[in-house]
This record gives sequence, C-alpha cells and structure tokens, in this order.
Amino acid sequence: MEHRGPDEEGFLTGDARAPGLALGMRRLSIIDLAGGHQPTWNETKDVAVIFNGELYNYRDLRERLSLCGHRLATQSDTEILVHAWEEWGEDSLSELRGMFAFALLDLRKRYATAPILFLARDPLGIKPLYYTQTPEGFAFASEVRALLASGAVPKHLSQDAVTAYLLFGSVSEPVTILEGVFSLPPGHRILLHVPERRRTPRARPWWDPAVSPAAREPRKPRDPPSAGKQLRPLLEDAVRTHLIADVPVGLFLSSGLDSGAIAALAAQARGGIQSFTVTFPGTAFDEAALARLAANRFKTKHTEVPLSGESVLARLDEALSALDQPTMDAINTYFVSWAAREVGLKVALSGLGGDELFAGYQTFADTPRLSRLIGCAWYVPAAARRMTAPLVAGLAARLGSPDAARKAAAAWAHPEALPHPYFFARTLFPPGQLERIIEPRFRPSTVNADGVTLEPTWLGWLERTADEAQKLEPVAGVSWLEMRTYMASTLLRDTDAVSMAQSLEVRLPLLDTPVVEFVGSLPDAARRRPGAQKALLVEALGDLLPQEILAQRKRTFTLPWEEWLRGPLRARMDKSFADPAPRLGAYLRPGGARSVWTDFLAGKTSWSRPWSLYVLNEWCRQHLAA
Repeated sequence: MEHRGPDEEGFLTGDARAPGLALGMRRLSIIDLAGGHQPTWNETKDVAVIFNGELYNYRDLRERLSLCGHRLATQSDTEILVHAWEEWGEDSLSELRGMFAFALLDLRKRYATAPILFLARDPLGIKPLYYTQTPEGFAFASEVRALLASGAVPKHLSQDAVTAYLLFGSVSEPVTILEGVFSLPPGHRILLHVPERRRTPRARPWWDPAVSPAAREPRKPRDPPSAGKQLRPLLEDAVRTHLIADVPVGLFLSSGLDSGAIAALAAQARGGIQSFTVTFPGTAFDEAALARLAANRFKTKHTEVPLSGESVLARLDEALSALDQPTMDAINTYFVSWAAREVGLKVALSGLGGDELFAGYQTFADTPRLSRLIGCAWYVPAAARRMTAPLVAGLAARLGSPDAARKAAAAWAHPEALPHPYFFARTLFPPGQLERIIEPRFRPSTVNADGVTLEPTWLGWLERTADEAQKLEPVAGVSWLEMRTYMASTLLRDTDAVSMAQSLEVRLPLLDTPVVEFVGSLPDAARRRPGAQKALLVEALGDLLPQEILAQRKRTFTLPWEEWLRGPLRARMDKSFADPAPRLGAYLRPGGARSVWTDFLAGKTSWSRPWSLYVLNEWCRQHLAA
C-alpha cells in the first residue's frame, strides 16, 4: 500500500477496548502536512478514524462544529470526521462533500454494548473500499491486492466476475475478481460490532439523489439557458474548493470540453495554474494543438509530455502491474498520471464525469435505438429471433462497426439477458458471443425473508440500477446508468488505481455532489438540445471557451492499440493467447479466447476485445499463481 501513501503510516492496534481489531493506513499528505496524522482521535480518545480522500467543505464544517462546542486540534479535513460523527452520527454522511472511504471506530459505551466499526464510501464511488468476511474475521482495504497479500482470502478467481469482465471490460460492482471479496458500493455504508462474526455484512445505501435539496426544489429550470445560468456558480464553487491543498495542484488538459471547462474555471480562481498534456507527435491521436490553444487562453503554465510508441511499450509491464483489478481501459490513464508526476504534481484536476452528466457518450443515442429494437423483439418467437439475428447484424453493420452489429444482434436474439437496453450498448462480448469463450454466470442476488441481501452480485446491482433508471426521463436514465455502472466500475476505479500507483491524487470537480444532484434533478429538456454537444455545459461555460474547442467533434483519449497489437505487441499477444493462466484457463472454452485474437488479425473485430483478454490473462498470471 505504500504507493498509495508514501509520506507516512499510522496504526491502531492492541486497544483493550476493541480486542481483535487492528487498523492501519498509508498517507499521501495533501492538507495540513504537519498535523494530519492518522488515526485521528477526538478529544476524549474514544472515537478514531482512518480516511482516504478529501473533504472539500471541511472549512465550513469546522466552523459549524466549533460553534457546537467541539475543540479541533488540527487543520486537517480528517479530524472533521470524528467530530461530525459525535455531533450527527450516521447522518454526518449527508454533511460531507468530497471523495472518501473511511473507517471510524467508536469505543463509547453509551453508544453501544460493543465497539462499533463504521465504514462508508462517497456517493459516486470515487474512492474505493473492498471487504471480505472469512471464518477468521472481517477485513477491508483500499485495494483488492492488499487483501490478497494479507493472506485473508484465497487465490480463487470469481466465475461471476469473469462473466462481468468479459461482458463489460471491467468487473462490475459490487463483486471483485476474487471470490468472496466485495466492493462497498458507491454511496453505501456498513456498521459492524467488534468483533464481527456474521458471514456477510450488510451494505446499506446512505445517498439518494432523488431526495436531495435540488430534487426537492419545486421550480426547476425547463431549458438549457436557464439551467446553465444556475449551473455556472455550482461549477465555479466546485473548482474553487477542489483547488484547496497545501501542495501544488495542476490539471489534465486535453482538447475536450470537459478539461477545457475545468481549466477556464481554475484560471479564474487561481492565476498561473500548471497544466499538462500528453502528446503523440505525428499521429492522429495527438491533441497538443487544441490543448495549447486552451493553455494560452487561460494563461496556464503548460507542459507537453510527448509519448512515443516505443516509450509506452517499454513501460507497459509497469503499467499492467499498477492494475488493482483487470480492466481494458486503464493504461492510457496510467501514462497521464505518470506524466503528471514527471512534471512534479501531487494533485491534478480531471474532467472525468462530463460525458456522464452532460450526455457526451454515444450510448445516449444508441440506448433508445436498442430499446426500440428490443421492444420489437418481444413480439417475435425466440427461435425466429435467433434465426434472423444475422440479418439484424448485417443491417446494423451498414450503420456502424462489426462490434456494433454484434451488440444489435445480441439485443435482438437475447433481449432477456440483460436488465436494460443500455447494457447491450456497453457490452464488450455480448450474449451469444460470450458463450464461445466461457460458460457465463448470471446469478441474481440472494435475499432472505427479511429482505436482506445475503451475498451481493453484479447482476443484482445492474437490476437495481435499471429499476432506478426506469423511473427517470430517458436522458436522465442513461446518465444514471452510466454513473452507476461504467463510470463506477471502470473509469473511477481505474483512475484511482493507476494514479495512486504514481502517488498522485486525482480530483474530479464535475462530480462534486451539488453539481451532480443539480444536473440529476433537471428535466431532459433542460439537459440536452438535439444536435448540440453537451448543450448544458456549453450554456453554463461556453463564453469562457475558445470557439475551436466548442466546434470540434467529440473525440476520445486513447492510444494507437490497433497498430501496436498488429506490430510491436503481436509476439507478446501470441504468447499470451497460447498459454492461458491456470486459474483462468479452468473457465475458458477450448479455442474460444484464441478465436478472438485470430478474428482481430483478420480485421473482424476491434482491438479492445483481444486486449481485454490479454489483460485478464496477465493479471491472473501475475497475482493468482499457485
């Protein structure tokens, strides 16, 4: 865990009041460098906390708690948690604004007959928290690999997780790649009595945007101009508070709207902030020109970090080793984080979340189409659907890629396989294709007579998220699905793992809770305008951004994998597909994974499918060897 916190460590062990309990942490010092030691105690030494993350409203909470009679000994945001718990108990979570995962120990006899351990995670899951319950006891950590290294869990690959990984390119909340290890879902909490002997602790939700102050506001704006006017001060405050630190803060700057918006607001709040861009000189992937234009406009101290294919490939093993769980989508973020540390940053702002909030993804257009297709499919007998699936694929291929055609064919042939049309749009290996590689596991959550989930599953999480989305308008529903699935299980998890591998804290102003709750409360008419890219964000901040950035077509930040897999990586890929890791090979159908590689070489599928299998195989080989 040292890479997550190279500056300091702290322990709480051997307390006679909590026999059998031990807490430990590594610190990346950002606020109150001298005084923010952990574990942090209250004045009477009977409430303690260890904390990963940042509270952006800690100064306001400090004033409120002081007025309530609390005596705070440091200037750190960590200390806020113990006093907020004393003052408000579990309700203190609704007072926190930030990214966090923390464990709080309450030893007070007047609170319970046994010491309490309280775990909580921020609303969107920016910071991770993993846990397991074994016959020996309960254990938790910020990384799955820490639990693996502890010896508390066996090296058992989860068949459920492999199914989710191949479906979506990452392991879906709340399961992990390891059998018996779970992620505390975003916006959830666990309360345990020490010692805890239950088989599976119950994770309970504490955040519900449907009952937020913004959702309860009776007079909501009905169009993008009105909504943009109200959104702007929320964004300004989000960036201003995310810049608070006692170490240098910079920002990721690409050619896109989201990072440009962050740069514009950061420049208003603080002059001469440092920005940096990863460049790929001489390639179609290079965003240097527009990023440079934005840097000049906002007068940032700009650095361009050029990356060649050779330099990336030379560090590829290092990047793969940074993955806490296998994922198809983290290597680019690893190199961005590496570049940030190369220019001396300890904290960087990112525009992550903009596509989910402001309808920037293709899924916002694809989901309604797939929904109509699935609506028609229910009127056709299953046997006829399977027979006509190739025809559907052929028609879809005329409008998109071969992979898009496979998704459409899967939605037509197997409309019952996934709980919402959106999930077909996000599939990597859709149903029908998946069965050629593994025998998939679609296991619903087990619930007892009291309605308590005994063991959470990824399918249960998808079903619950789909039910919540169905209550919303179409754009709002896809936005919620994006935030609760792809963003939580891929983007946020990957960003945390690979940035912390570089001892870099990444902050996400667009995911500030008041911003998310405000945008989520809006009717679709105020969030989107037909034919306009991210209309609400442009209404809020368009006057600050260069016209060249506003006018460009959406592009994604990716590396030239298509070229590399056919060139310098080909021998490595060949070797990996010829030799599956033993723990993974037990689940693979003969020849199934290899056929994906040969399909790619023949131009029948995109690079992401063989690459995802390669990453899964190498992760298992590195971490699950006997």
